[in-house]
Amino acid sequence: MIEIDGSLYSGLGTIIRDAVSLASLVSQGIHVINIRAKRKKPGLRHQHLKGILACNQICQGELEGASLSSKEITFRPGREIKGGKFRWDIGTAGSTTMLASMILPLALFAQKSSIHEIIGGIFQDFAPSVFHLKNVLFPILRRMGLDINIEIIQPGYVPKGNGIIKLMVNPQSEKLKTISLLKKGKLKEIKGIALSSLLEERKVSKRMAEKCYEELQGYYSEIEIAYDSKNSSFYKKVSIQPGASLAIWAKTDTGCLIGSDMAGKLGRSAEFIGKQVARNLIENLQTNATVDRYLADQLVPFCALADGTSEYLIPKITEHIKTRLWLVEKILGAKTSIKDNKVRIEGIGFFV
Repeated sequence: MIEIDGSLYSGLGTIIRDAVSLASLVSQGIHVINIRAKRKKPGLRHQHLKGILACNQICQGELEGASLSSKEITFRPGREIKGGKFRWDIGTAGSTTMLASMILPLALFAQKSSIHEIIGGIFQDFAPSVFHLKNVLFPILRRMGLDINIEIIQPGYVPKGNGIIKLMVNPQSEKLKTISLLKKGKLKEIKGIALSSLLEERKVSKRMAEKCYEELQGYYSEIEIAYDSKNSSFYKKVSIQPGASLAIWAKTDTGCLIGSDMAGKLGRSAEFIGKQVARNLIENLQTNATVDRYLADQLVPFCALADGTSEYLIPKITEHIKTRLWLVEKILGAKTSIKDNKVRIEGIGFFV
């Protein structure tokens, strides 16, 4: 059984999510202590608990200590990973995209295709935007051989949640391919989506898009930011509460995808969101990085599972990156290094 101290490195939810997900794949028992020790409210929150329960159900394992606010769990995964249709309700505005990211590695190696409907929050701070997953992370993962898709059924925001996303995954027929992103290349296009719910009178989507466009104009001219109308093509059902989100992403001629996004929040103006999202993207593009600050750590587990060595350049070394590199070494046995902001991961060529 692998012992994992959740107070190490970031000390955040990343540790419990990756530990349970990766352990499920390799059928390795884990004992995790000090869960989310560096948070103001340590222990399992609703989204972490639901993710653990989801992984346990998918791999038919044994679980001890998994309850709200628990700081310690013991998990013994089963040896088979189920596919099929699943429905997970976080019960709060907890992040649906984090739960989706947690179960995705399992679904890749399930016995059959799977569809996961996840209910909770979709757009909030400190969690990946579904637009970033769909337009930045997933296109890169498809180059690695993944057959995946994600869509919004209903937008959901803080504080009520009630958003719905659908994650669709076909299992791997071969080992994951490596990626090599060592040249940023020249900027080819910038695209984006501005979405808001129940805020039509204030024209929030349009204001976010226009301010973002204005900020980017001095940097690059080929910009296309779509914004929703009452009959949006971005989702199927209307949100039950007001909320907003803006996401943009840049593509280079070497195939790099670099994104930036921000969720709406009480007291956060549409103009502030538009300006900040644009400036964050420009800040990333002004480095030699071939991935953005989010993609930098999101790619780690997939590169660790791939067959061979993956390399890419990151904007900066963060606790999230160090945490995820530590965990793929500890649980999967992958070999990793960072030198001059170049991440190098020797994958284990995992396949079942």
